[in-house]
Amino acid sequence: MKEENINKNLCEHITGVILAGGSSRRYGKSKAFLEINGIPLIERIAEKMAGIFQEVTLIANEKERFAYLGLPVVEDIKKGLGPLGGIYTGLLSISNEAGFFVACDMPFIDEGLIRHMVASTDNYDASIPSIGDEIEPLHAIYSKSCLGDIKDLIDSEIYQVRRFYSRINVRYVKEGEIRKFIAPEIAFLNINTPDEYTRIQSLLKTSSLLVKK
Repeated sequence: MKEENINKNLCEHITGVILAGGSSRRYGKSKAFLEINGIPLIERIAEKMAGIFQEVTLIANEKERFAYLGLPVVEDIKKGLGPLGGIYTGLLSISNEAGFFVACDMPFIDEGLIRHMVASTDNYDASIPSIGDEIEPLHAIYSKSCLGDIKDLIDSEIYQVRRFYSRINVRYVKEGEIRKFIAPEIAFLNINTPDEYTRIQSLLKTSSLLVKK
């Protein structure tokens, strides 16, 4: 069996979960429908995820706005908790034992990197990219074994995703691994402000930045 087919089979056991949330406090409106090269971010992400995972779920609090995508849309079990609440809802709602969670405002997600993370996540509770001192909690794999620790944080009114990492078995995907697939400088870019949106659109005109190094 070719390596490509092996990777596809591995991805059958993990659900792709897109965190669309609601209105962004920092941006001022939902970022899911911002357009990159004329295509809404949510459509770019959904198409990429559907090419990797057999099961893709969207976590969003405006179900009707996303219905046209033809994906299951699940509202946060407890609203107002940010990404931690989305991860908690996603893990409770998916049929597989783990999910690859990604924010809807990351236009440069790379299929090869995601498949690499899936293939090397066995025996870990989570698989999370790490570049130097920075980690990427919203481009990560979490298993249902994390649910208890996440609930403990929520019950304690602590909503930072990374606060439960010390309690679980984490595989950190290092910079050298990431660079085999995509330049880390752009791999995890996301949009928090209008200025960042403008910068990302400018990056698309500089194709050299999108090539792995």
